Amino acid sequence: MSVDLQAPVLDPGGQAPAHTLFLFGATGDLAQRKLLPALHSLFVDKRLPERFVVIGVARADLTDETFRSLVREAALRFGRNADAGEDWPAFLRHFHYVQADARRPEDFARLRARAESLETEHGLPGHRLFYLALAPDFFAPTARALGESGLTACRGWRRLVIEKPFGHDQQSAIALNDALRKVFEEDEIYRIDHYLGKEMVQNIEVLRFANSVFEPLWNNRAIANVQITSSETVGVENRAGYYEAAGALRDMVQNHMLQMVMMVAMEPPSRLKMEAIRDEKVKVLRSLRRYSPEEAVHHVVRGQYTAGRIQGQDVSGYREEPGVAAGSNTETFVAARLYIDNFRWAGVPFYLRTGKRMAAKATEIVIQFRDMPKDLYFNTGGRLGPNLLVIRVNPQEGVYIQLNAKHPGTDERIVPIAMEFSQAPDRSPESYERLLWDAMQGDSTFFTRWDEVSLAWKFVDPIAAAFTRPDTPLHPYPAGSWGPTASDRLLAEDGFRWWPVQGQDTPVDETGPEHHQARPVGV
Repeated sequence: MSVDLQAPVLDPGGQAPAHTLFLFGATGDLAQRKLLPALHSLFVDKRLPERFVVIGVARADLTDETFRSLVREAALRFGRNADAGEDWPAFLRHFHYVQADARRPEDFARLRARAESLETEHGLPGHRLFYLALAPDFFAPTARALGESGLTACRGWRRLVIEKPFGHDQQSAIALNDALRKVFEEDEIYRIDHYLGKEMVQNIEVLRFANSVFEPLWNNRAIANVQITSSETVGVENRAGYYEAAGALRDMVQNHMLQMVMMVAMEPPSRLKMEAIRDEKVKVLRSLRRYSPEEAVHHVVRGQYTAGRIQGQDVSGYREEPGVAAGSNTETFVAARLYIDNFRWAGVPFYLRTGKRMAAKATEIVIQFRDMPKDLYFNTGGRLGPNLLVIRVNPQEGVYIQLNAKHPGTDERIVPIAMEFSQAPDRSPESYERLLWDAMQGDSTFFTRWDEVSLAWKFVDPIAAAFTRPDTPLHPYPAGSWGPTASDRLLAEDGFRWWPVQGQDTPVDETGPEHHQARPVGV
């Protein structure tokens, strides 16, 4: 059974309060591809207030008019509401531009004067949201310049949205946090992880706590393992400078992957309030078994893509990419076996894998339930596989449940069947739309708190140390594959295997009737 529902826009009713948004890095790639289109969609969906001002800030020399042209081009090219047909002047009149460099105090003095003038002109209450869409090296200097210039001494609330990476390790994360806390309070800092804005990641909480069929089974007595995959077909592209220092471990595991682990494994919060929810997420990280560098090599696999073919096109290996050192040992793939040592999850392995230049782009969470006794159907010729709950995050959004049923027209032959809910991803709000609107509303539920960041680094740092050891293997895998075979052995040691994800080319059960719509499953 397959159900396809159109995804709604953000919850109807209510608007963000009147405020001034300072968009630092307004001419950069993130602003062009995500933030400016998100603002446009929020405007089309009538989520923005009638009175608001966006001040783009960057080092480029632009006028208000040239910046507005850039905003319109970005919304048309990358936005989901590009054909909305609304009055463009009504949207663009809210945008202004100031050229500024964090190393020049006089620039920030000019920025403050422009902001105060615009707030007076538009009758704004002095609420200010500062978004740092900048390279990490500029986070601390920009926050310091905001404080020294008096921009943070506003009449209303003030909030800082900061992109990842939040530090390179725990020590650098502490230094960055200390720098930010000299200007902003903890409840004013919104550390953004765009995975937490994805529809199906946010839906995990509802699936678990709003359905009595799942919660009694959400434990080590019913669940055999949890698999989380986030694969990309793209390579390092133009990010070699960042990626050579980060690698897949810091780029994906420390934030996105661990956030999904927390959402799956958290206990029911005492109430649906942001701090209660984040408290439960932190408890997961506190229970996460930490590995020493010596132990990490037995539970974590790192890999690096070599030349291969993706979608019929030849692609280069990582070491041949522009800006990558010829002998680079930076990992582009990580698979890991995690354990959460608490009463609910004791003994249940959580398997993570993430990589670049893989066979398909997909983000999925697979909950594999424990096997039923096979005695009754041992000699029937059927395939009594485990039940699965699959949460599809990207690119398709939905929930997939795999059950066992009798093949029609036979006596006892068992085949896997699927019940699936899916929603049209092109109508679903982008994660940055949700998170921007949350920040405007002052809802930090789906932003990361400092103790989350700190505990995540405590887990990742010993693994990163293991990756620098000469005895830690770096497994090659051809572009267009599903990673090195060592990641398969990681699961095979426990008697499991990776389940196929959407887009993975696997054998189909050709004996099953078409109306079953069963996802391809391996033998």
